Amino acid sequence: RRAVCATVFLAPLPTSVLAQLQVQITGVGSQQFPIAIANFQRDAQVPTEIDAVIRADLTRSGLFKIVDAGTQPIAENASVNFADWKGRGADALVVGSVARVADGRFDVRYRLLDTVKQAQLDGLSYVSTAADMRLTAHRIADRIYEKITGERGVFATRIAYIVQTSPKSWELHIADADGFNAQAALRSREPIISPAWSPDGSRLAYVSFEAKKPVVYVHSLASGRRHVAANFKGSNSAPAWSPDGRR
Repeated sequence: RRAVCATVFLAPLPTSVLAQLQVQITGVGSQQFPIAIANFQRDAQVPTEIDAVIRADLTRSGLFKIVDAGTQPIAENASVNFADWKGRGADALVVGSVARVADGRFDVRYRLLDTVKQAQLDGLSYVSTAADMRLTAHRIADRIYEKITGERGVFATRIAYIVQTSPKSWELHIADADGFNAQAALRSREPIISPAWSPDGSRLAYVSFEAKKPVVYVHSLASGRRHVAANFKGSNSAPAWSPDGRR
């Protein structure tokens, strides 16, 4: 239905800092859904521009055309002129607000509006810590994606990938779906290949050559512990999980 190509870049950074993974999509679908995402109204200093993260998520999917919403913030409870936004070419509009609550967390509210039917498609409120603001933005993007396409979004998920940091050093990295918040889950002096997520996202299977032959390991992200899942005679490769995650 569409052709997309994902390219991974590692920006050069000091060796003491993990390189920032950048996920870029080139090539988009022949039909993109036009949507405007207004700047969220803020009444306090917010550590993350939630609206910018939502725009980036939807743009990266290749299915949305982002219509310029201007710089004026629009709160989630603001009155909206549907005809005006339709005239700008937006079939949907996202508005929202972010307010700090008494305990230091943030109340994030958003609404998704259909400018054609002049109706609300979705609306929700999240209470988020400063550290989880990007995750909250990804969750909102997931809801928007699902309401418009009918399919679940994956912006709040994580990715696993291998980085070769030197001729004799490999690292298994885990990051948000957009490449942010990367962390090294494993370092090895031998190659690591074929990471595969368990269905619940709590474990990773992968192939390591540290025994001088391919061996499949299962790595628990919560504890950092791992165990050998396959070390049979010959090649042990391409791990895949059963649907229930038990094997």
